[in-house]
Amino acid sequence: MNLTPGKKIYFISDFHLGVPNDTDSRKREDKIVAWLNSISNDVQILYLMGDVFDYWFEYKEVVPRGYVRLLGKLAELSDAGVEMHYFTGNHDMWVFDYLPKEIGLQIHRSPIQREYNDKKFFLGHGDGLGPGDYGYKFIKKVFANKLAQWLFARIHPNTGIGLMKFFSRRSRIATGTSDDVYLGDDKEWLMIYSREVLQKEHYDYFIFGHRHMPLDKSLSDNSRYINLGEWINHFTYAVYDGQELQLKKYN
Repeated sequence: MNLTPGKKIYFISDFHLGVPNDTDSRKREDKIVAWLNSISNDVQILYLMGDVFDYWFEYKEVVPRGYVRLLGKLAELSDAGVEMHYFTGNHDMWVFDYLPKEIGLQIHRSPIQREYNDKKFFLGHGDGLGPGDYGYKFIKKVFANKLAQWLFARIHPNTGIGLMKFFSRRSRIATGTSDDVYLGDDKEWLMIYSREVLQKEHYDYFIFGHRHMPLDKSLSDNSRYINLGEWINHFTYAVYDGQELQLKKYN
């Protein structure tokens, strides 16, 4: 499809709302809403590329508390005609039908391909792609299993969401600042994965979240790898105006 003249596509990822505490999470949410207000006049398509929440599980009649300012703003943009896409990440893979029904988000659980203004995009959160990380890939299959989801839903929400908070914070503590270390072009696993895809089919842009470090790297003369960074320290996003894609920082 071609963008409407004057309109843009925005890509953003890894808010991790809910950590490290309610106060800091609320400040981050306010900043995200301010950013959404700043793009409201020219956004045609919005891609939320995963880990919007640091923990999330939808019971049939219960969802995690909080985030009403963000959800309300997304609903407002959706009602105004903005097309919205939501990639489940490794922290919010248990998003089911609540956000599609209430806001109109299109949910994606694996990478997708799109073409805008004759440019081809390969889009995904990024978790479980590329070489290695076999332990996580196994756990992801377990968490994506319908029986495992049904069994977890049998746990009372107070206990279930409490467990999710506990494990998400342990994961964040274990990761520490390792995401801020650039490994090199030959060791960045999402770049390796993108090159493998590029050998089979051309894409102008590979856009991922998950890595937490803002990256804009050339894969070939006419293909780029973009990592969107996160909204804990970097506050970065990408924007495509139909001609050029840029990685930017929100101040």
